[in-house]
Amino acid sequence: MTEATAPPRAEIPLSYQWNAVSLFASWESWDAALRQVQTELDTVRAFQGRLQEGPATLLAAFAAIEQIMRQVGRLYTYASMAHFVDMTDRTASAAFSQVLGLVGQARAAVSFADPELLELGAGVLAVWQEAEPDLAVYAHYFHNLFRKQAHVRSAEVEELLGMLAEPFAGAETTADHLRNTELKLTPAVAADGSQVTVTLSNLGDLLTGPDRQLRRTAWESQADGLLTVKNTLAAALETSVKQNVFDMRARRHASTLEASLFNINVPPAVFHNLIATFRRHLPTWHRYWAVRRRALGVETLHPYDIWAPLTNQKTQIRYEQAVDIIASALRPLGDDYVDILRRGALEDGWIDVLPNVGKVAGAFSTGSPGTHPFILMSYHDDLFSLSTLAHELGHSMHSYLTWQHQPYVYADYSLFVAEVASNFHQAMMRGYLLAQPNETAFQIAVIEEGMSNFYRYFFIMPMLAQFELAVHQRVERGQGTTADDMINLLADLYAEGFGDQVVLDRERVGMNWAAFGHLFADYYVYQYATGISAAHALAGRILRSEPGAAGAYRQFLQAGSSVYPLDALRLAGVDMTTPQAVEDTFAVLAELVERLDTLTA
Repeated sequence: MTEATAPPRAEIPLSYQWNAVSLFASWESWDAALRQVQTELDTVRAFQGRLQEGPATLLAAFAAIEQIMRQVGRLYTYASMAHFVDMTDRTASAAFSQVLGLVGQARAAVSFADPELLELGAGVLAVWQEAEPDLAVYAHYFHNLFRKQAHVRSAEVEELLGMLAEPFAGAETTADHLRNTELKLTPAVAADGSQVTVTLSNLGDLLTGPDRQLRRTAWESQADGLLTVKNTLAAALETSVKQNVFDMRARRHASTLEASLFNINVPPAVFHNLIATFRRHLPTWHRYWAVRRRALGVETLHPYDIWAPLTNQKTQIRYEQAVDIIASALRPLGDDYVDILRRGALEDGWIDVLPNVGKVAGAFSTGSPGTHPFILMSYHDDLFSLSTLAHELGHSMHSYLTWQHQPYVYADYSLFVAEVASNFHQAMMRGYLLAQPNETAFQIAVIEEGMSNFYRYFFIMPMLAQFELAVHQRVERGQGTTADDMINLLADLYAEGFGDQVVLDRERVGMNWAAFGHLFADYYVYQYATGISAAHALAGRILRSEPGAAGAYRQFLQAGSSVYPLDALRLAGVDMTTPQAVEDTFAVLAELVERLDTLTA
């Protein structure tokens, strides 16, 4: 089953749907809970101006804030999952809009806390922690707060910035709706002349098929469809960038890159090390394009050939079989780790598995403390779906273990480390499968999946990171940026990445920025590349059976935000302040290219 022939939501078996009733029995109960939270916001506001009363009052304020935010997280998870599994559901769409408003209200209600803590001063808080041991858990939180002191504004300004969360979400929401519900794509045409419906959800299936004409026309359909609305999408992205620039200036940072990385205590050198190392190793990608062109037997390689199958054998992997493979690959992390994963995937309803009409394209893991770490995806009985499932389960296991081991104040983790656990799962799965005595066609298929993953996270994402930085810098300088500016900028980056091995369709390739909603999350895309680098460095330690490597990795998963991101990764055994992990991962990539060259010779 593909999204092109997907059934309506009502026909999806409950066993393959996310466990919504674990949160709320109905929309009526959700609505009642939302109204209750709106009322209870006053209990938080009542602490405003009172934190100086003493440690007991501060503890009570923290408890009230955490209770409210837990409830908001639960409400958000329910509404967002319901919305994204079926974007034609008007009730869910309205609820999602409503809960975004609640998130803004909640952030505004709690915004007084940090300015008041800063006014108290680090010395007073240190004395209070001695007097009230229950405050000791907040030591890292206080340290991080005073680290950022120069960029925290007055209580009034912080309240205003919190209230901006809802209207600032408008640019991304507009782009999402345009791409997922209103964009009209022309049908693709197969080699036999038949027409095939193209959606953003089924495009991946079409691009991984053997019919070259179908691949070409499907790829052109998406690119040309996005080009028809290029100005609207560019305006939405530029608005999002302007919002980042506004926030950067409001908090008195020198640049948006510095502001984004400062928030997680990551030096800009980490970003620039990644880009420099990526550009230095572009010849590895150029060699891969040459190997792929030869293996496909085509005279010239085009962008729509990058996902084309290199064997005629299509590997079928049922969902339950995929869970078994992932569990076997992750056995070095412990039986308890595997048991939790299997139960979540097969019994507890963590995953919304199958495609249906109106389901958003792509996959993600979501949830909050007190909920399951839910996953939305569309499983298709193939290696690519197996890989996606492994990836999202990495996110979910990271969340699960953080929520199990950390208090609420540290129950999240930064985007910088978020992509490590997901790519680690895929690296472990790939290492496990390639170590099995499988036939040549299956080994090629596994490498293809790996190269597809690397292409997305270790080729496209570093390019998008350069694109994102350049667009932000233009806006910071007060320059306008048009859709054509964005297209030309990304086309130039693709030209460098493809070298002379791939035919460059400048306008269509250059429009690819519009396919990535990730660009609406401030400096997110580079973290996919640093994440896959750390992941392969850490997976390599475990695959080589280095003593203590598995335990160190689990320490990282359990750390949440109780330590800074770079320190969390050091717990696992990798130092991202140097380019070594990126270098190591390019070595893995080069090894896969070499192995593919041999297998397809």
